[in-house]
Amino acid sequence: MVALARHRRKIDPSTKASEGARTVSYIGPANPAIPEWAAAGLDEPDFDVIRQYRLDRLRAELKRRDFAGALLCDPLNIRYATDVSNMQVWCLHNAARYCFVATEGPVVLFDYAQAQHLSAGLPLIDAVRPCTSFFYMYTGDDGHQAARRWAEEIAALVFEHGGGNRRLAVDKCEPLGIDVLRALGVETIASQAFCEEARKIKHPEEIKAMRRAIQTCEVGMAAMWQALQPGMTENQLWAKLHEANIARGGEWIETRLLASGQRTNPWFSECSDKVIEKGEIIAFDTDLIGPYGYCADISRSWVAAAKPTVAQQSLHDLGLEQIEHNLALLRPGLSHSEFVANSYQLPADCIDGRYGVAMHGVGLCDEYPSIYYREDQAETAEGVFAPGMVLCVESLICPEGGPEGIKLETQVLITETGVERLDRFPMALTPDI
Repeated sequence: MVALARHRRKIDPSTKASEGARTVSYIGPANPAIPEWAAAGLDEPDFDVIRQYRLDRLRAELKRRDFAGALLCDPLNIRYATDVSNMQVWCLHNAARYCFVATEGPVVLFDYAQAQHLSAGLPLIDAVRPCTSFFYMYTGDDGHQAARRWAEEIAALVFEHGGGNRRLAVDKCEPLGIDVLRALGVETIASQAFCEEARKIKHPEEIKAMRRAIQTCEVGMAAMWQALQPGMTENQLWAKLHEANIARGGEWIETRLLASGQRTNPWFSECSDKVIEKGEIIAFDTDLIGPYGYCADISRSWVAAAKPTVAQQSLHDLGLEQIEHNLALLRPGLSHSEFVANSYQLPADCIDGRYGVAMHGVGLCDEYPSIYYREDQAETAEGVFAPGMVLCVESLICPEGGPEGIKLETQVLITETGVERLDRFPMALTPDI
């Protein structure tokens, strides 16, 4: 049935934008990243392998949980299942795209009506249809009627391809849509778990793509360091990272976490028009969605145009100590609770200003699992570190009442024998690059 569906694959002809097929193209030869990746010895990822692997993992989770299929509304889950990227940030707050993935059956992408051609070169998508949106911006007070039309299409797919199973996993959806689906006889189960568990283990080809995204991020970090000078604003410095990412086929940056001087403690002040002064700490967290849609989530802290003070270096040394201690614990087979029990203990004056997590998963964005500090051990879901997981190991050193803070973060791969750091940018207050 799946093979026939793929053979019959079509793009809905109801809009002019769907006429003609185009080959999917990611990184072209004119991209400045191509010679940079070659110089860094970074191999090209095989996206035919990546796409099949990701879809297979998603379906394995659906089968394991006895779902007829999944309705994906989160743009990042749609990207994982189909590899189609379309106005990702806009679609995070406008429900204009969704995807039905049958556990045993077709992948049907409902895309923004004028953008259905974007998936023409992707063989794992069996059909593309125009979406039916029912959010208020588009429908006003007619949302119920649009939601009914939307749900009837989804329900028909569940009934046709579920083999009698009407259990549909739904990642994110407006309550109105859920209500109508249930009224039509579909048993909807709210679940991010099936996607997060699928995304948790990366294929080696995915790691190749992630290495390239990280290298692009570090090119941007180097541009930031080279541009850093007293008198520029935080926003001007942060713009260097955006410029490098977009020029190399990157996609967006999820936060604006760059601060200087007293704005580094407490943490989470986003970048502003504050002027950077000589001798201040500048701390940042990239949260960068780079080429191929993979995330480079790296943090560094620098000193602007001066030698670090003893106090600044002491804070930075403490952050490095935390990173190295927690890295030394990581190994395949270690449980989350074992890690937390033996994780780095912050000094008493830094506990209240600690980061939200000691580490977290990462892939197309920040992902499961979240591993918390000892003080928050009960919040950590039980699990086991396994080869193929990629984690961001965090440190935030913000002494209570202190004038400045330090933010550090490194991205690592769990291997068969231990861990491998994926980022290469120096961890120093004044990096030598």
